[in-house]
Formats: sequence, structure tokens, C-alpha cells
Amino acid sequence: MTIRKMTIDDYDAVYALWLATPGMGLNTTDDSREGIEKYLRRNPTTCLVAEENGELIGVSLGGHDGRRGFLNHAAVKASERRRGIGELLLERTMDALRDEGISKVALVCFKDNEIGNAFCEKHGFVVRHELNYRNRSIVDITYIRP
Repeated sequence: MTIRKMTIDDYDAVYALWLATPGMGLNTTDDSREGIEKYLRRNPTTCLVAEENGELIGVSLGGHDGRRGFLNHAAVKASERRRGIGELLLERTMDALRDEGISKVALVCFKDNEIGNAFCEKHGFVVRHELNYRNRSIVDITYIRP
């Protein structure tokens, strides 16, 4: 298995993996080819994919705003889980963020995503009860929940 930086050429395989991942939340703007291409330009060293035998089997979108890192849309192909792929992607993404001077990482996981939440808790991400996460779209966005 190989872990490498994601490129826009990976988009179709990554998007197919996201669509096949229950609990994932996508939208037609940010997760479009153009939206992901913009994200990759801004975060060229912190977005990673896992490949094996020419097949994309995992992805982790890491990014930051200069002070806080963000982990988005991490997924591993269902048939490849329990092999440590998600953990390796997480470690490498955290290393890449640390290399860019980032000291803390946030992520958002839907409350009903039991697998995702269990993974987050296992790896030290805690729920911040003193905060309310709020979101406001400034353009029309269509949301997709596989």
C-alpha cells in the first residue's frame, strides 16, 4: 500500500469512495471537481490518498487556516477497513499539518455516523460541549448524504 499526496487526477475515484461511504456528507459546490481542485491548491501537502494495486482505497483531506487544522472527508473503502489504513492516513495528515506549524486539528462528524465517531474518539478527538458549530451558506448549495 502507498500513501501519497492527492492530486485532482484522483478526484473521480475519491468522489466514488465518498459516495460509497455511509455517514459522509457532501455538497455539490465544495465537493465538486472545481471545489476540490481549489482545496488542493490551497492545501497541496496535507491531502492524502491510500492506494493498493492501482486502486484508491482511502482518502484524508487535511487543510488549515494558518492556526487551526481541519480534517475533512476521511474515508476508507469498506472492504479494506480494519487494516490500519485510516489510522495511517490520519497520522500522515497530522504530520503534514504539524510540519506546516499547526498545533491543533478540528473535524466535523455527523452525529449519526457511528463508525466515524468511534474512529475519532479512538484517536483522541473529543466533543467540545462548550461550543456550538454553526454554518451559513453564502451561495446555493445542495447537500448529499450517501
